[in-house]
Amino acid sequence: MSRRSGILEFAVLGLLRESPMHGYELRKRLNTSLGVFRAFSYGSLYPCLKTLVAQGWLIEEPGSAPEDALAASLAGRRAKIVYRLTAEGKEHFEELLAHSGPDAWEDEHFGIRFAFFGQTSRDVRMRVLEGRRSRLEERLEKMRASLTRTRERLDDYTLELQRHGMESVEREVRWLNELIESERAGRDRRRSAPETQDQSGSTGGLPRDRGSSRPDPSDDTAT
Repeated sequence: MSRRSGILEFAVLGLLRESPMHGYELRKRLNTSLGVFRAFSYGSLYPCLKTLVAQGWLIEEPGSAPEDALAASLAGRRAKIVYRLTAEGKEHFEELLAHSGPDAWEDEHFGIRFAFFGQTSRDVRMRVLEGRRSRLEERLEKMRASLTRTRERLDDYTLELQRHGMESVEREVRWLNELIESERAGRDRRRSAPETQDQSGSTGGLPRDRGSSRPDPSDDTAT
């Protein structure tokens, strides 16, 4: 499995854990809710779904409204297919969520992992955040050393571009510091008030807005 397909499978399983969806709604959520998939090829989504079905992690179901199926038949189109996560798929996704190794800190992986932090345990969130911060601090150190060595040989525009890149990394490190402190503060609050503990893996006081996108009823059918 390629790294890219692995990220796509993780995102699909995570979205379907929230609720069953048509292929179109999945496409739209991948595009609008998970920014890393804005440049993603939609031609790879349905093969991914078929693979997940074959592995027993998803099942295909007909659309819930009979009149929709009849309307699609009259229009010469097949009824839409709804994809639902199986018990095995949920268990597999939870195993993926528990992973906090170095690939979870990389640029592309981290964005997807962060999108599902609301479903991730606090300890794993902390390991991923701290790993990401460590990786960026290493990158920042190398960028500063490179700039020091090459400053005199760079024209003004190249110098500004390098400074812009450094500032972007510095901003993300500051953001990660804030997130880590928020997670720690949430953990401390839970320890001091055990009677209010919940088991849902809450976000430690961080805002959660996982708005959903409505599917276009005129869109395609699953293949």
